[in-house]
Amino acid sequence: MRISRMCARLAVVALAAAAALVPATAGQAHAVADPISVYPPIQGASTWDRFGLSGPATHHRVFSNWGYVNDWAVDIYRTPGATVVSPFGTRSAAGHAISVYVVTVRPGCATGNLADGGYRIGLEARDTNTGDIIARADVMHVNNKPSGIVVGATVGPWTKLGETGRFRWSTCYQVNGDTGAHIHLEVINQHRYSCYVSRSANTALTDLTVVGKVGVHYTGPQQAC
Repeated sequence: MRISRMCARLAVVALAAAAALVPATAGQAHAVADPISVYPPIQGASTWDRFGLSGPATHHRVFSNWGYVNDWAVDIYRTPGATVVSPFGTRSAAGHAISVYVVTVRPGCATGNLADGGYRIGLEARDTNTGDIIARADVMHVNNKPSGIVVGATVGPWTKLGETGRFRWSTCYQVNGDTGAHIHLEVINQHRYSCYVSRSANTALTDLTVVGKVGVHYTGPQQAC
């Protein structure tokens, strides 16, 4: 199953390569570089912005990388117990293999208490052809992290980072009921800005649904692809 899913992701990225040849629209100058697709960080089905309160055009960005606030953020919902995975595709639009490394493992909430919101796991995507660092993603509210997920670990597209979970009510996590359980995803480019795929609240996703792009060159944060 892992092999077939991985091949499917590669096929989606190949289709994206053709789309990357379309000229950018006005206001999106230099939007196309060598894109890498971003997928939901949840294996199987999930839901985009279930309650219409956490779409990436306006959702708060909590974390920073390289001294800059991340480009965009969104909440992706799934009841507790689902497997959390890397959101990065395995190849760029140009066909370059992408490797992903763990760069952050810590409690996600400022209290430092995992019971308030689980783990923040930061991931870094690198182009293995050029050695360039392309982007990072912060995956927040992760429960039941495996012992092997530590800073420096290499992860594949289906490596388990942990599970979706439900945490106690706090200033960091305000959820009532299992339907509110979610992963808070934030994404940032190393150079210029990444983008998200705009969609309506409560849209159903699969683990092959492209939700954003990194390696693109948008002109500001919180821009739709």
